[in-house]
Amino acid sequence: MGTCFNLQRYSTHDGPGIRSVLFLKGCSLHCHWCQNPESQARRTDLLYDPRLCLTGCTLCQQTGHCSRQGETLSLARERLDEAACRQLAQACPSGALQCLGEAWSLARAMTALQADLPFYQRSGGGITLSGGEPFLQHEFASQLLAAAKAQGIHTAVESCLHVPWSHIEPCLPHLDLLLADLKQVDEAKFAHWTGGKARRVLDNFRRLADQPLSIIVRIALIPGFNASQGELSAMLDFVANETSAREVHFLPYHTLGMHKYQLLGRDYLAPRQPLEDEALLDFAMEAARERGLTPVLRGQA
Repeated sequence: MGTCFNLQRYSTHDGPGIRSVLFLKGCSLHCHWCQNPESQARRTDLLYDPRLCLTGCTLCQQTGHCSRQGETLSLARERLDEAACRQLAQACPSGALQCLGEAWSLARAMTALQADLPFYQRSGGGITLSGGEPFLQHEFASQLLAAAKAQGIHTAVESCLHVPWSHIEPCLPHLDLLLADLKQVDEAKFAHWTGGKARRVLDNFRRLADQPLSIIVRIALIPGFNASQGELSAMLDFVANETSAREVHFLPYHTLGMHKYQLLGRDYLAPRQPLEDEALLDFAMEAARERGLTPVLRGQA
């Protein structure tokens, strides 16, 4: 069984062709800029959108799991288990309260993913596991990847690589493409902005260099974190010299996921303005080419 929170069909940005992307919950990092904060916890998350809340409605309060003072709904999220979250979501007639995260069996996942098989076949697409961090659920991920490969389906995983090698290795025989994040090579900055250890990620990249696997490195350019020429140069040196990847995708920072933090009752700690630095993007593209890498920006080489 795996814990999932979304299935996105007809994606064209998570590997070749048309793809179905299954999002798994749980991540070992807590990046300030994460655009899927609902993916970080393995447990079920409760989202509350006050814009959809019906004036005068008391159905959620009747569950005993929340209270209201005037127009403000009070949710003790830290004390809500999965059953309570589901009670609240089921009681809400407007969708203001939603649960994210539920157990999926291997059979359920394969049935959902095989529904798009004609699109994979026509476009050279397949399935992509995303998250969260798919390798945290390595048993479910390896079984699902193996089942997909047995059906001739192209497989990909999007990963931050901040997991033990023992979580990655079982998936490799069933994996065609790895879309791997390289966030920062500086230990102090990595720890402050993500809560993790850069060394673990870099070591996994080095171990993957010996594997017969296609790897694309993704670099999200975050103001204040890694969006400078010096930091980009250091990351590209690492990609060129210590990994087997030869394609790198630059992803300029945006704030499209910022509203999710409000829905989760959390503070947003990343910059509130998107990256708009064409000179830096030009530098990134040229610096990658100088190192023999193929750069891609916003889907264009």
